[in-house]
Amino acid sequence: MKKWVLLLLGLSIFSLFVGVHDLSPRALWEGDRDAWEIFLISRLPRLISILIAGASVSICGLIMQQLSQNKFVSPTTAGTMDWARLGLLVSMILFASAAPIVKAAVAVLFAFVGTLLFMTVLDRVKYKDSVFIPLVGLMFGNIVGSVTTFLAYKYDLIQSLSAWLQGDFSVMMQGRYEMLYISVPLMVVAYAYANRFTIAGMGEEMATNLGLRYRSIVYTGLIIVAVISAIEVLTVGSLPFLGLIIPNIVSIYYGDHLRKVLPVTALVGALFVLVCDLLGRIVIYPYEIPIGLTVGVIGSGVFLYLLIRRTKQYV
Repeated sequence: MKKWVLLLLGLSIFSLFVGVHDLSPRALWEGDRDAWEIFLISRLPRLISILIAGASVSICGLIMQQLSQNKFVSPTTAGTMDWARLGLLVSMILFASAAPIVKAAVAVLFAFVGTLLFMTVLDRVKYKDSVFIPLVGLMFGNIVGSVTTFLAYKYDLIQSLSAWLQGDFSVMMQGRYEMLYISVPLMVVAYAYANRFTIAGMGEEMATNLGLRYRSIVYTGLIIVAVISAIEVLTVGSLPFLGLIIPNIVSIYYGDHLRKVLPVTALVGALFVLVCDLLGRIVIYPYEIPIGLTVGVIGSGVFLYLLIRRTKQYV
């Protein structure tokens, strides 16, 4: 745990001084006004948004996997992100001049309803193979995504839709990232409910026998997932596979005790996104690869590895 913290701290400091504009610790020490302006308006907000987004989305994946009792369920594979994008698009069509918080509220509502619908479908599916369930979620999400694309073309909002499909931290500046702070107390709530989520993951009958209000705990988890997913899509964009691969990697080495692995999951998720962001800034410097692309490429490779690993366990 300590080594992950030190690595994250070191890379965080390094990321503050990586970019097109030259920024050095010496310039900050000497009180250079331009250097401090770049640091406070661009570099620091970008770092904070990376850490919050990486940690919160990873925790969302962990909660969904626990409640669904399936290691391949996440906001990406359950259609939560697709419903959040649809909600944002609907809010732009109906409430074009509304404040960002209103659009976020509509997106949260859509994400919650969509995730709840997926969990309802999951309860009624008899063949609950670990790979089959996320495939159902992906098909479910693609249908919602098709409706979103149709509406975007109809109302000439396809460019806005493209921004939500591709995560990007280059636009994270002072005044544009602050909504991500809402995710911080939600992560605290997730930690406080960790043991309840663990019991709820045993199934409704077992949880009820242990005196737990199963439905209330499930709704609490889904609300956390919906709010974080909607805020992340609205501010950063989509980070594919993040909520799927990080909880799986952590569980391989640290087990499935939710209260124990939740802080590690948040830490590794933030570290993973930070590394992907640094790669995107360095590989074709001074140009930049969007974070959605680097996370998607690396995440898809890890996802394939997890699929092969899970398949070998049943052979």
